[in-house]
Amino acid sequence: MTRAMGAAMRRIQAGNALSAFGLGFTVPYLYVYVAQVRDLGAGTAGAVLAVFAMAALVVLPFTGRVIDRRGPLPVLVGGAVLASVGALAMGVSGSVPATVLSATLLGAGTAVMQPALATMIVWCSSPTTRTRAFATQFFLANLGLGVGGLIGGQLVDESRPGSFMLLFSIEAVMFLVLAGIALTVRLPRPVALAGAVPQDAGAGGRGGGMRALLSHRAMLQLCVLGFVLFFACYGQFESGLAAYGTEAAGIDPSTLGIALAANTAVIVIAQFVVLRLVERRKRSRVIAAVGLIWALAWVIAGYAGLGHGGQMVATVAFISTYALFGLGEAMLSPTVAPLVADLAPASMVGQYNSAFALVKQLALAVGPAVGGPMGAALHGPYIVTFVLFSLGITVLALRLGRQLTPVQNQPSLASASRVVVRHQPETGPEAALAPSR
Repeated sequence: MTRAMGAAMRRIQAGNALSAFGLGFTVPYLYVYVAQVRDLGAGTAGAVLAVFAMAALVVLPFTGRVIDRRGPLPVLVGGAVLASVGALAMGVSGSVPATVLSATLLGAGTAVMQPALATMIVWCSSPTTRTRAFATQFFLANLGLGVGGLIGGQLVDESRPGSFMLLFSIEAVMFLVLAGIALTVRLPRPVALAGAVPQDAGAGGRGGGMRALLSHRAMLQLCVLGFVLFFACYGQFESGLAAYGTEAAGIDPSTLGIALAANTAVIVIAQFVVLRLVERRKRSRVIAAVGLIWALAWVIAGYAGLGHGGQMVATVAFISTYALFGLGEAMLSPTVAPLVADLAPASMVGQYNSAFALVKQLALAVGPAVGGPMGAALHGPYIVTFVLFSLGITVLALRLGRQLTPVQNQPSLASASRVVVRHQPETGPEAALAPSR
């Protein structure tokens, strides 16, 4: 059984990496493609990006229940096929309605794939191996995005619309490859989905669905924490922080690409080093430490905007901000996603993963809307606001830790306790009566 789970996990991780590789070909260039290559204007490009996010908000509330009833495999395959159609349609779209429809298909497909992949990882892992499995997923996704973006940058040419069609075609093929790999995976079926439906007492006792999730205090606190995490980091990368860097710190726009590359490089290089440091520590304290690291990152960004030390110092400080965010991301990947799975009753893993993905999408939608204008015009308040949000992460994480069981907060305790039980020497009078082995 363990060997079969390992083989399934390897295929899932390979498919995840290849789909991220395909996304990397187009995500950095979607705005340029719509606004300049198709000459539809900046307003349409912004609307397309908004539709991309809104499509996820529409489909995710229904995705979790389907996953729990039908399993994650058909949902993943359906999402991958939908995303593939959307990518191909985007490559040939020349009008506003066609572009918006393509973005809707692509956004809905990629959104559905997230909780389906997460649930497949949960099914193919145990609480003690889940931390490393999700860290590997995050590592491979970032590596795929980085490599895809790097190769895509060499192929793309704004003067040749056909070069963008090539990028979208590669993306579409990678989604189909993911679907094909997923169809070869033999998933172990959890007992809860095979017939019995045990409920976690902390998830609302009897009943299920959204009502049970909303009555689960630890999960609600994790969702609030997740919103702040994604709002204060990912929601600012390409909006508020980029606007602040160019407007307040005078960073050259080309430096933004270097900063994003530094972010990815730190994740790729540090992921498994960080994993060894955090996997035997309490998850709540690891997340709390991320809040402190990100607060420092925002302080350094603020220093870059002050203009002390010249342009070179500001540039180095700004790149360091993105690098510190990457370090925090590497610490979060083995903690937050596995914690969502460990909080979920066995019959509601898909709904918990979908709910957390929905929170993430909300933060990614609200983050740019709030941070963009602030980063461009309210430089001081912008930095202060997100320093406080980062410190809020630390406070929320420590409060969440009080709601978790010892094993939920530190899964390594489970494996340690099994070792003690298995190898504890027999003592006392009973040992003399025990049969010889």
